[in-house]
Amino acid sequence: MITCLAVAGYRSLRNVTLELGSLNIVTGANGSGKSSLYRALRLLSDAALSRAIASLAAEGGLASTLWAGPERFSREMRAGTMPVQGTVRAGPVSLRLGFASDDFGYAIDLGLPIPSMTRFSYDPEIKLEAVWTGPTLGRSNLFAERRGKLVRVRTGETGEWHEVVRDISAVDSMIAQCADTADGLELLILRERMRAWRFYDDLRTDRDAPSRRPQVGTFTPVLAGDGSDIGAAVQTIIEIGDAEALRNAIADAFDGAMISVGDRFEVEMRQHGLLRPLSAPELSDGTLRYILLAAALLSPRPPELMILNEPEASLHPDLLAPLARLLVLASTRCQIIVVSHAQKLVSALMDVGDATQIELQKNMGETTVVDASAPVWKWPSR
Repeated sequence: MITCLAVAGYRSLRNVTLELGSLNIVTGANGSGKSSLYRALRLLSDAALSRAIASLAAEGGLASTLWAGPERFSREMRAGTMPVQGTVRAGPVSLRLGFASDDFGYAIDLGLPIPSMTRFSYDPEIKLEAVWTGPTLGRSNLFAERRGKLVRVRTGETGEWHEVVRDISAVDSMIAQCADTADGLELLILRERMRAWRFYDDLRTDRDAPSRRPQVGTFTPVLAGDGSDIGAAVQTIIEIGDAEALRNAIADAFDGAMISVGDRFEVEMRQHGLLRPLSAPELSDGTLRYILLAAALLSPRPPELMILNEPEASLHPDLLAPLARLLVLASTRCQIIVVSHAQKLVSALMDVGDATQIELQKNMGETTVVDASAPVWKWPSR
């Protein structure tokens, strides 16, 4: 389980360090930085696939995603006696992301390239990466690092440093390119764990959504990010997953209703008083979205980390309490981060489960955490 998440220099997250539990609810007013925190998590996971640079490019490039304020605020700036203005930069331009758990920690530092005669001179570069054992980085527990183009790891019982790659591309992560069973077994384990993280922020329920159409069903232990394979995912839960938990989740939300999967892998719902089941095209957006969330949260192959962005969208307020109970149940099988501004969902989660509430606020354009002490965290230095 990830116990600490750190982000520095990304949008409004000038320097944020969060302590995480098994079930986490990120809240805050509009514009407080919830979406930035969600995007930072996606960007961190993209490093395991060597997609971090492409993801930054899709957001407008490094210049568009960097913290736009001064490197530091003076006491006078915070007091309002001096206008906010740039200061003499003490460190390099940097976007840093990292996390730590009880067994592994990882950090990546992205920066600007050396100017050159190329149309791609604005692409950011991976300047530094570090992987260590335990929750906090130190000199003795660092076992893999990348500085510029050089990657080295500690090997053998003596823990001596061994150069793995001398010319790694500036856009490729070492955990994606240097993971193998010989010199980079720990990197391989970490890469596969990060690649298994799941993000759900685009579960489609519109009239033309794939989840409303017949599908070709195949064994599906993991629901797709857009919910397009919902029929196959539900049938997989029924056959090899926790079918009883799925039945209870649907009955809890819809007054004893039941769902099944038709011959063409369409989701169908049976409700009291109706002579036939309702097919997926007949279901309301909220009903279909709840079924999609249930299929994601009750996956027979739970990840180590699942992140849901505003799962309450399209849901009637009466469904938020059943959703909270479903989230609490799912958090016993995997770590969950929920980004939400629905106070009723936040309250329900705090009432029914041991959830960690992370409330964000913005002050002078900077996102901070309300009434929370930052966990111990140390960034690797360039």
